[in-house]
Amino acid sequence: MDQLVIEGRHPLKGTIRISGAKNAALPILAATLLTGGTFRLQNIPRLVDIKTFTDLMTDLGVIVDYSADNDSDVLNIDSSGLSDHEAPYDLVRKMRASILVLGPLLSRTGKARVSLPGGCAIGARPINLHLKGLELMGAKLRLKKGYIEARAGRLNGAHIYFDTPSVTGTENLMMAAVLAKGTTVLRNAAREPEILALGQMLNQMEAKIKGLGSDTVKIEGVRKLRPVDWAIIPDRIEAGTYMMAVGTAGGELIIENLLANHLEAVISKLRSTGLQIEGDNTRISVRKKGNLHSVDIKTLPYPGFPTDLQAQIMVLMALADGLSVITETIFENRFMHVAELRRLGADIKVEGRSALIKGINELNGAPVMATDLRASASLVLAGLAAKGTTTISRVYHLDRGYECLERKLAAVGANIKREKA
Repeated sequence: MDQLVIEGRHPLKGTIRISGAKNAALPILAATLLTGGTFRLQNIPRLVDIKTFTDLMTDLGVIVDYSADNDSDVLNIDSSGLSDHEAPYDLVRKMRASILVLGPLLSRTGKARVSLPGGCAIGARPINLHLKGLELMGAKLRLKKGYIEARAGRLNGAHIYFDTPSVTGTENLMMAAVLAKGTTVLRNAAREPEILALGQMLNQMEAKIKGLGSDTVKIEGVRKLRPVDWAIIPDRIEAGTYMMAVGTAGGELIIENLLANHLEAVISKLRSTGLQIEGDNTRISVRKKGNLHSVDIKTLPYPGFPTDLQAQIMVLMALADGLSVITETIFENRFMHVAELRRLGADIKVEGRSALIKGINELNGAPVMATDLRASASLVLAGLAAKGTTTISRVYHLDRGYECLERKLAAVGANIKREKA
């Protein structure tokens, strides 16, 4: 098993290029199941979660291969040979996003058997919203031996209201609805940029979707779709993580190939901490000058502050002047990184869904253990700031969502290396 070893207090300087967004790539991969033909997807990140999902697609009879260059970010997908409708436990247990095959399989083939999903242990994240929506569209569902078994003729349009905005629920039902008979309306839908990107691709495939980017999405079903070429949007969570790395390590970074308009809430908060951020929508500079200032954070659905950057900004607050409060409203178990940050000296107390943080002058290196994907990123940021050596174990979590993180950081001055535990 791999671990990361970080010698802290090396300021960053240079340029980091942001990879394609995992959370955009996964639903777009699922969308290729909706029709036969060959898709060409660009800016696909090389991540464990992407490998898990493409393995699942291969298991369904889809041909998936990268372009000839070993380092290529272009993925060719031929979904003509889709021959199965079952997503088995051995693959689905590794990643919650595997549930995204449910809607496309049911819509295209009229049947699906999908294992209940796994993924990071950061909260319950129930799939009842997915299932309720599919039932309203005419699907017959049952849960049997850990599997969702779904059958339908052609699905029917329906009016579906989400009790709470669900990203994967919105994506799954949007994909199910594009081939349904009649019109489907999703109300209180999630509005994340990854959903907008999925909808834009589906429209390029000749779907008829209106209201993208709003909380009311209207889908008029069509009889068939066509394959397309498509590029994955940049990863806003990766971009935010590297912006925060400047806050913990110091120095100045140029961050390119991002979409800054997807990070307005994050950039606003980081400027309030004292970080200097300038540039345009696709290329920014981030510089630390002076001490960090404390700010309060409340995670919210997009366009609010993302839960996927909560652990990372907590490290900044652990080193900021004064007191701060971080309130987590999305997932109930997303403070598991707090115990590990305390091992480095952070002064953090958890009270229910809020963390009370008293800033200190310095962190000190220690062995720590990653508990989930974003927690592992927060430990890297803490290691960059800490005095001495920080060793992070269980970094397989990190490999699920960050492409070549240690190589990107080492290239801009961090003293970080991967080694066998």
